[in-house]
Amino acid sequence: MSKGAAHCGVSQSAASQHVQEVERRLGVTLFDRGKRPLELTAAGKLYADFCRDVLGREEAFSLALEGVKGDVEGTVRVASIYSIGLSEMSGLQEEFAARYPAAHLHVEYMRPDKIYEAVRSGAADLGLVSYPEAGREIALIEWRKEEMQVAAAPAHPLAARSDVCPADLNGQDFIGFDEDLSIRKELDRFFRAHGIAVHLVMHFDNIQMIKEAVMLGSGISILPARTMQAEIAQGRLRAMRLDAPGLARPVGIVHRKRKKLNRAAQGFVELAREKRGAGG
Repeated sequence: MSKGAAHCGVSQSAASQHVQEVERRLGVTLFDRGKRPLELTAAGKLYADFCRDVLGREEAFSLALEGVKGDVEGTVRVASIYSIGLSEMSGLQEEFAARYPAAHLHVEYMRPDKIYEAVRSGAADLGLVSYPEAGREIALIEWRKEEMQVAAAPAHPLAARSDVCPADLNGQDFIGFDEDLSIRKELDRFFRAHGIAVHLVMHFDNIQMIKEAVMLGSGISILPARTMQAEIAQGRLRAMRLDAPGLARPVGIVHRKRKKLNRAAQGFVELAREKRGAGG
């Protein structure tokens, strides 16, 4: 109930009162309030199906109306992982605005699990995530694969090299990702496959914090190359190619399976796929 209220921009009390009013008008009980969490009654399930049908018809009508108007209008809400980068998203926003002046692109940054939740709930039309996964409610559009490179402070002994071998990482102080993240699991598999034992000195849940720790000289890391471009240009970070094929971070676009994308959302997907190779 609280999530539904937040999605509609009303208080939980107002949402509860609205449900009670619907129940009074229909003469049925929609929720079994004796159970936790709340469950729909048989009448509630019928009403929920009816609401889904109405919303589906509204979406179909909106899409058909867009086709009649000709212009791409409306808003596309994108939830993105932080590491896509403000600079890259700013470029996409500028290009989107120039290409579709009657449409609006709203971008919000959040953790991957929150992105899937936003897409499932309808709070976001599209999600940009690394190591994307399709599911019962989630559809996946492949976007790109990002080369992973070794990151080190300019004064680090490895920083003078252009390439490093997996064996060069043995025993190195390493700054990694939190254990629950897919990128951490992928790097752990890479280390096991090459017999590498690093000394994990700290770990974080985002790339920016890892970069900061690397630049302070706390250790090395392995990061998507395109996420380090600004720091490399500033001379604060060095990136070395890893002489081991196949290590790349996949990034994809996810959306809700049963939700039809409006023309603004379709336009953003087309633009993102056109620009996927820009910047590294």
